[in-house]
Amino acid sequence: MAASVTEAAPVGQTQDIEKKVSGDDNIKELGDNADVEGSSVHKQDGVKRVEAITTVWSKDLLIVMFILLYLVTFVDMLLQSVQSNLVPYITSSFNQHGLLATTGIVATIIGGVCKLTIAKIIDIWGRCEGFIFMVVLVVIGMIMKATCVNVEMYAAAHTLYWVGHLGMQYIIDIILADTTTLQNRMIMYGINSTPTIATTFAGPKIADLFYTNVNFRWAFGAFTIILVVFCLPVAIIFILSKRKAVKMGVYPKRVQTRTVFESVKYYLIEFDVIGMFLTIFGWSLLLLPFSIVTYAPHGWKTGYIIAMIVLGVVLLAAFAVWERFFAPVAYFPFKFLKDRTILAACVLYGTMFLSIYCWDGYYSSYLQVVHDESITISGYVLNSFSLTSSFIGPFVGLVIRQTGNYKWTAIAGIPFCVLGTVLLIHFRTPESYVGYLVMCQIFNGVSSGIWVLAAQLAIMASVTHQEIAVAMAIFGLFGSIGAAIGLAIAGALWNNILPQKLREFLPEDSKGLVSKIFGNINVQKSYPIGSPIRNAIIAALGDVQRKMVIAGSAFIPICVICLLLWKNINVVKLEQTRGKQTKGNVW
Repeated sequence: MAASVTEAAPVGQTQDIEKKVSGDDNIKELGDNADVEGSSVHKQDGVKRVEAITTVWSKDLLIVMFILLYLVTFVDMLLQSVQSNLVPYITSSFNQHGLLATTGIVATIIGGVCKLTIAKIIDIWGRCEGFIFMVVLVVIGMIMKATCVNVEMYAAAHTLYWVGHLGMQYIIDIILADTTTLQNRMIMYGINSTPTIATTFAGPKIADLFYTNVNFRWAFGAFTIILVVFCLPVAIIFILSKRKAVKMGVYPKRVQTRTVFESVKYYLIEFDVIGMFLTIFGWSLLLLPFSIVTYAPHGWKTGYIIAMIVLGVVLLAAFAVWERFFAPVAYFPFKFLKDRTILAACVLYGTMFLSIYCWDGYYSSYLQVVHDESITISGYVLNSFSLTSSFIGPFVGLVIRQTGNYKWTAIAGIPFCVLGTVLLIHFRTPESYVGYLVMCQIFNGVSSGIWVLAAQLAIMASVTHQEIAVAMAIFGLFGSIGAAIGLAIAGALWNNILPQKLREFLPEDSKGLVSKIFGNINVQKSYPIGSPIRNAIIAALGDVQRKMVIAGSAFIPICVICLLLWKNINVVKLEQTRGKQTKGNVW
């Protein structure tokens, strides 16, 4: 699933501390990032403002805010579930079903890269301002989706929607971090992920009803209105609380001494626009060719395919040079990756998404065509992964609250991952019973649910309150880049292998139907089960999906290595030593 290095760094000397923060005899070095009471740590305006706002909150208002954020998350997750089940039919409506993964690559990259920009926005301007901006992006993206006339317009709409969706969830996570202690934080994170338990069942059914009785466009239009209605109360509470804080004199005043031109120049530098665009275009150009090469006239020999790959590599190299030698304010704060716990947690998150997205993007299509499942049932199977992950979340939070230990809690998830991975390869065949596929999803969901929460806490325990937004943005960036690489692998396998297998398995008199079958899921489903053409389609999809699963499973060992690299910090004893990480009225 950012403040500049200059501004995020301590103004005074932040002390290095060595404390016994776990139950064993190991001495844990927390380093320069430790937030020690009494140390002089520079805080940006956005952080000061949210601390001022939470100061004027009563306990009851804090509970109300938790509930409202939960409801926003519920609607957002329901929307995500609905739209993910409709995507195969959206791309098929333009006869380009093979571009299903491609439409998500750029959106995933931009969504992850923009988290660092969003982190800077909420640290400099405030949480409420960032939240409202993300809602606006979601609304614009949804309106464009509802009115799209081709796959290119849908891809652009999905990019705007995805940036807003990821940004909104990211800001909600940061607000929860602002209002909780390290000891209790994972409980709230776990609870806030539980809407998936309901949306797993509601989303596919709602998608099916919209597609069957109306169309996909009305689904996006309806949820645009619903989401805005649920987001408004959150923004209103922030605005009213700000006014109260101003009256009480605890809200920091903003001193504006720059002209409009100076402000534009300042924010262009502060947000490192050059670095941001080098990252976006570099990753996009590098990964897109793997998904679209099938549509190129001469395959890998096509000029623009070669140019995209070369230019992508050049832009990423230019980004490294720019950040290292020329950027006045670094876009990517490399200093955080010097901490092995932060680096390993980020790599774990990215590798998890890389592994999952190698097969997840086309899994719904596979279930509907190969196992002849409806949109609803295939959605249930697909979402059983996130269902299990969300269900176990609050329990993971409770375990960490009691033990204070996130490393060994995370290591406990390894057996589930290994079991789920081995069985995933074994059962991902057309002959397998669907119940076995659900079982694999559940095992992998357990391990992912444990690892994601533990990884987030590992990062937040290693930084100060000022640095949480930046650190979590890096965490999200790794996840998005991992997902984009996974989608690129999936798109490459699907678009390069499936047409070949269709030509191989289709009867001689039907080989001319390859393009038509490949490009539309409705055509694939139109042939009756047991017919020679449907059997050929099933064999082709089964072959490519199995290769996709094997590719994804190859990355799992990296996840295990990352877990073992974490420092074993006990967050309960850590807060007893240095006090609460966040200020104001927190739980």
